[in-house]
Amino acid sequence: MSSDTETWEELQNKILSDAPVDSKINHEASLKYWNSLPSTASTMLGMLGDYPWYTGKDLQGSRDFLSKVLRQLPDIPRGKLKLAVDCGAGVGRVTEGFLSHACEVVDAVEPIKKFAQVMQDHQLKRDGVIGDIYTVGLENWVPEKKYDLIWAQWCVGHLTDAQLTDTLLRCREALTETGIVGLKENISLNDDDEYDDEDSAVTRADVKFRQIFAAANMVVIKSEIQTGYPRR
Repeated sequence: MSSDTETWEELQNKILSDAPVDSKINHEASLKYWNSLPSTASTMLGMLGDYPWYTGKDLQGSRDFLSKVLRQLPDIPRGKLKLAVDCGAGVGRVTEGFLSHACEVVDAVEPIKKFAQVMQDHQLKRDGVIGDIYTVGLENWVPEKKYDLIWAQWCVGHLTDAQLTDTLLRCREALTETGIVGLKENISLNDDDEYDDEDSAVTRADVKFRQIFAAANMVVIKSEIQTGYPRR
């Protein structure tokens, strides 16, 4: 009996090890994890050490990257973009520190209600810079507008490969004629995707992202690695 039990356990382990990494993603576990954390900008940055230094590094890197992309696309009018959406917006750290300076109005998609409420109460909301706030997961978000910029940062690891592909397909249809999608994510340091059971998310390899972009009929205009972060 013991031998049979061990064999069954070995079989289960083999099945789990052979399953796609993204099959381990559990949305309920992800929501539970984020709901357990405080509604602060530091939380959104993953509790990295010296918050002012890290957030400054991140936001400046995003500003520089967008500027480079826009210079490659002369058909995009100069000045602020008219409408953007911050996907996985959290409490609005990226909207406040980056997108609101590059765009006239920024919508937000954020599944955690207490995080979305921080944006709802923000001065930028009262000023009309923060537009509509959609309290829904990206996998269920269906855009109803045309955006000049769709920005998703440190959130698509909670989507399966199929969900991310479908989300990008919907985003593609929600772009203006000169609209772009910006995706900022951690990447695996090897060619394999990695699962983190703490927040039930996947860190994808660069090659996987490119496969998903191709499946979503999206063209990569520019990609780069932001330096200065710890290897983790």
